[in-house]
Amino acid sequence: MVRTRPDSPLLFEVVQRPDFSFETAARADGLWPVAGLDEAGRGPLAGPVVAAAVVLDPDNIPDGLDDSKRLNHAQRAAVFETILHTARAVAVSSLCAESIDSSDIRKASLEAMRRSICGLSVRPKLALADGRDVPPDLPCLGRALVKGDQRSQSIAAASIVAKVMRDRMMMDCGRRHVHYGFEVHMGYATVRHRTAIVAHGPVQRLHRISFAPFRMADSEA
Repeated sequence: MVRTRPDSPLLFEVVQRPDFSFETAARADGLWPVAGLDEAGRGPLAGPVVAAAVVLDPDNIPDGLDDSKRLNHAQRAAVFETILHTARAVAVSSLCAESIDSSDIRKASLEAMRRSICGLSVRPKLALADGRDVPPDLPCLGRALVKGDQRSQSIAAASIVAKVMRDRMMMDCGRRHVHYGFEVHMGYATVRHRTAIVAHGPVQRLHRISFAPFRMADSEA
């Protein structure tokens, strides 16, 4: 007898948490070490796109690994420190606004991921990348995982490292460019940010001039 799908709403949302199953399966196939890859900063109007690569120690996996967007600032900072102290290898790379403008944000994100893999002190045999795309020209095999930061602990670790590092870069930008509030919105298109752009103009090499608000302003001018 075929069961029909219920049409009533769920009593509670089933939240998927990342685990180490993809890494364990790869290790059984002889693909070890495994690195997780993720980026932060695809959507903002300003700042770099930052990618991280993390090779976790399977015998010392930090508690609290999850999609960085599901953690608050304090939780991310705490897990970030644990990752740095327990992971077998961590590497971070970034591409600035000029690099993003000269290509596009998708290509820049993938290139940042590739550079972070190449920066690892441990050479992985497999890279698990968050999203639908495998960065080109990796020095190892690559596999893309949609919503990988919610499925793989290695990718979750990379998402946390990338997010914390980018936030700290933007906080420094906020101290240097006090009119824009980068330390608050991290470069995203908030009302405060857009108002500051109108009042003070874009910051050279920091704002992404190829993004829609700037292109529209140029066309209107």
